[in-house]
Amino acid sequence: MKEVLCFFLMFYSSISISVAQNVKGSDTVLPVSQIVAESFLKQNSSGDITVTGGGTGVGFSSLMNGTCDIAMASREISFSEKMKFRKEHREIIEKVIARDALAVVVNPANKVNKLTRKQLEQIFRGKITNWKDVGGDNLKIIVYSRETSSGTYEFFKESVLDGKNYMSGSLSMPATGAIIQSVAQTKGAIGYVGLAYINKKVKSLAVSYDDRNYSYPTVENALSGKYPVVRPLFYYYDKVREKKVSPFINYMLSPKGQKLIMESGYIPVK
Repeated sequence: MKEVLCFFLMFYSSISISVAQNVKGSDTVLPVSQIVAESFLKQNSSGDITVTGGGTGVGFSSLMNGTCDIAMASREISFSEKMKFRKEHREIIEKVIARDALAVVVNPANKVNKLTRKQLEQIFRGKITNWKDVGGDNLKIIVYSRETSSGTYEFFKESVLDGKNYMSGSLSMPATGAIIQSVAQTKGAIGYVGLAYINKKVKSLAVSYDDRNYSYPTVENALSGKYPVVRPLFYYYDKVREKKVSPFINYMLSPKGQKLIMESGYIPVK
């Protein structure tokens, strides 16, 4: 049953469950939001919570036009987005609900097990184009990335590429599940996904930011600070809807909600 649910989340990036709220945005935040919402509704059975993916940018746009109550985000709201809300005299509230280790993944047949931040930057910027240049087989590197509306795209660009642009030939994927599927089917592929999406179809790489100490993406390594590619995950909502959304957000931040977050492969904030 769990595998069926994960498949649905991964390839359709949305789910509706039986309160009346719409939660929309980041594909990274999507699975844990669904899991916690499902638990919340077992104790609060009236109404509906609809949890839908599409990317962080989609979440902010939906919050702006009033088609969602909570925007899920895997990056902070941008200055330009803040200004749009301010222009409409709307106060947007930010809540950090979890943290996520962003994993770099390759095909399981790839012999490479670790890369430095600099090597990752060169690969995703098109400066390194063959796996033999980083200790692998003589095989062309196929770069998969998220689309530009994705908060994961923005975070990876800032944290791993040092703010530099991706290579023009990278293949943009509409959802995290699409990256998993593409990397699993392409021997020379590389991509990045939230830790909770990792499965046996892909291989996670150890990453080093100091060229000496390498660490794999796990909850334990993220909590200890060993794994360097970690980011906060957010909920955003309009202050005028605070009474409506607070019960669910408070449940997310409760001991029960934070336990579900850890069990789902995310890093709790409490």
